[in-house]
Amino acid sequence: MRFRRMRGQPTESLIAAVPRVAYWRLATLPDSLTDSQLMGLVNSFDRTCPTGRRDYAIIRCLVDLGLRASEVASIQLNDLNWREGTLRIAKAKAKRTTLLPLPVETGRAIADYLRFGRPKTDNRALFVRHRAPRDEPVGPSLVRNAVRCAYARCGLAQRWTGTHVLRHSVASRLLREGASLKDIADLLRHRSVNTTTIYVKVDLPKLSTVALPWPGRRT
Repeated sequence: MRFRRMRGQPTESLIAAVPRVAYWRLATLPDSLTDSQLMGLVNSFDRTCPTGRRDYAIIRCLVDLGLRASEVASIQLNDLNWREGTLRIAKAKAKRTTLLPLPVETGRAIADYLRFGRPKTDNRALFVRHRAPRDEPVGPSLVRNAVRCAYARCGLAQRWTGTHVLRHSVASRLLREGASLKDIADLLRHRSVNTTTIYVKVDLPKLSTVALPWPGRRT
């Protein structure tokens, strides 16, 4: 069609006849960080200053629990149950309340921020702004910006910019450690296990045990 257009022949009436590029759902592999990249990302925060303590606690929520940026920004102080070691996600994407176990490292990071980093405020949001307008809860954009800055410090900014890859990394790590798809779906708060099946493709050792031999291959 480009050749015909270069020759001066009209092609506008033929545009509707051009088929779209085929796209199959779940055809691609979910992108994720390696264990060493995750460790470098987590260790890139300066935990000697209030902002660094806050952003470190934010990243722990993302890499330990697979929370979305909006869910991290919506956490309230009342959502933390220190006695039972749980975290309530009340404003999840599915608009339902979910109770998650609070990992030790995540709880420790949050406690350190509450004791030594969080400014004195009457706001009940867990993570608040440290700059004007002060006493306001952080928004999802601030959560994403904290992660982008961490990517830059680790030399990963050219490959990743968002937070969703951290959810993929959580799911991939749990699958390698033997967690079931149902467990991963519950943690990531997927409405259907079918959404979680995409992570099966990253478990290459288990897939190799069920792969059929290539026709004509010598054994």
